[in-house]
Amino acid sequence: MFYRFWRSMRGANTPGGVLALVGGSIAVLVQFLAGPLLDPGGFGLSRWVSGVVDVVVLPAIVPIVVYTLLVCLKITGEGVDFAGFTLLWLIPSSVIQALSLSWGAESNPLFLVLIPILYTAIAVGISFFIELMASGNPFVIALSSLAILVIPFAAATSYWAFFSHQVLIGFLTLFVAATPMLTATVLSFLRGE
Repeated sequence: MFYRFWRSMRGANTPGGVLALVGGSIAVLVQFLAGPLLDPGGFGLSRWVSGVVDVVVLPAIVPIVVYTLLVCLKITGEGVDFAGFTLLWLIPSSVIQALSLSWGAESNPLFLVLIPILYTAIAVGISFFIELMASGNPFVIALSSLAILVIPFAAATSYWAFFSHQVLIGFLTLFVAATPMLTATVLSFLRGE
């Protein structure tokens, strides 16, 4: 749903959109066949690392890296939309995970609500800071680079905290992860993009 909302604000198709859907479908197929890369363990560091690798961060970072390569190789055509591409890439994964035994069978709001929100926060937030880096200002580039590192860390920590029933830490880190997404959305709406 957020992709449709994002596209309505941007008013254009996503450059490389077909590649995003194909790549996302292949990624979810590989993830389904291979299973989790790490055993999540209990509630400690192994659960947090599992959140980084298998659940939240890596699935949302891979499309950003792939799109960066496609843009550098000029395969996507005219225009650049990191957020749109990443959100499209994540649609097959979110749908399959919600319908499969891994998320849907548990009927756990952590999987059915929080993880898609974190996916969106990573996709739009990191894309926002990538666009800011295009200004060429060294100060903006330094702050944006730091923010690009903080968003996935906050997202993984939010997943871990909610899983560990540490709700206050979960909400605080969710706020940190989602603030750039909300800022990018409001600015796009105000600019009429």
